[in-house]
Amino acid sequence: MKKVAVILCGSGYRDGSEIRESVAVLWALSREHAQVQCFAPDAPQADVVNCLTGELVASENRNMLVESARIARGEVKPLSQLNVSEFDALIIPGGFGAAKNLCNFASKGSQGTVRSELEKIIHGFFEKKKPIGAICIAPAILALALRDKKLTLTVGESGETAQEIEKCGHHHKATKVTECQVDSKNMIVTTGAYMFGSAALHDIFTGIQNCVQGVLKLTS
Repeated sequence: MKKVAVILCGSGYRDGSEIRESVAVLWALSREHAQVQCFAPDAPQADVVNCLTGELVASENRNMLVESARIARGEVKPLSQLNVSEFDALIIPGGFGAAKNLCNFASKGSQGTVRSELEKIIHGFFEKKKPIGAICIAPAILALALRDKKLTLTVGESGETAQEIEKCGHHHKATKVTECQVDSKNMIVTTGAYMFGSAALHDIFTGIQNCVQGVLKLTS
């Protein structure tokens, strides 16, 4: 049984982890009989957004670990407790919150940085040649953390996000929503998911399932 770490950063696509993508990851891992442990930073979210109106809620603060417990049904640990040696693979769902909480790609693009504790974890998996999966905007986190490693990544269609990823020294490959990009040399698997904003939910799940299967294949 493969053991996979899944990194969350809240609950909600505007200010945390995208719920549907996160559930799809956990569903796909369950279908493959993988053992899963969720992690999240024990720190405040970058902001809080009303997902009904899209408006910033300036008067409210939320903790990423506490909010991630909504998705993980309480089974989530602080990111600081993630020991790379205990896991076979790492997967990071997307959501706009991932580009604000786990890094600052949302505001700084290719000039951004990754949370130091997460960057250390990503480097740990990469250096030990343990596969990493990234979904939706999360490939941008890998692009920043592994700058100039010449990864082949996808966030789906070509566009501004893809251009910023390429500025970090990587290659972006356009894909369909149901597809994933497997960079077997660097042990990285990515898929666009809700970077295709109007995609059907079943297509999102198919792309994520392919991504998860791709990650697990690289563990063998």
